[in-house]
Amino acid sequence: MSEGDRLRELDRHERRRLLRIALLRPFFTVVLLVAAYFTLPMDRLSNAGAVVILVLELLLVAVLCTWQVLQIVRSPTPALRAAEALAVTLPAYLLGSATTIFLLAQMDSDAFNESLGRVDALYFTVTVFATVGFGDIVAIDETARAIVSVMMVGNLVMLAVVVKLLVEAVKWGKARRDASDEDA
Repeated sequence: MSEGDRLRELDRHERRRLLRIALLRPFFTVVLLVAAYFTLPMDRLSNAGAVVILVLELLLVAVLCTWQVLQIVRSPTPALRAAEALAVTLPAYLLGSATTIFLLAQMDSDAFNESLGRVDALYFTVTVFATVGFGDIVAIDETARAIVSVMMVGNLVMLAVVVKLLVEAVKWGKARRDASDEDA
């Protein structure tokens, strides 16, 4: 049975409840992440504190992706859950990358061609992710260029591997659900 058929079998109230959850859960998660990005005190960190935050961000995105895959596989509506996962994982990754750029700009004022605030770092991150690269903000020193290069590779991994993983998780979840339907 397809996911659409499964959703149509539910009464109108239950369908709307599932859709509300699928929209509101990622919306509030992203709002919380954006609020944290703009309000947490990151401008007075030592270099060691910045490195710790960067490592924690990478771990957080990896844990988030793993948790999302498990949730998709276990979900009665894996495609809907995958859409939620993408709606949270992508902003989490972009905000983590923006935090990296912001911290780098705070630690080394010569890393970029201009000083970067949080909005500037987010803007730069999104232009790099979208492969637009307007050229108005440019990595100047070797460390910044290395980090931006790693970010570019991470963007490709995010687009290729994470999206593919979410699609595969949907297939695994549907197969698991169909197998349990046959057993019932």
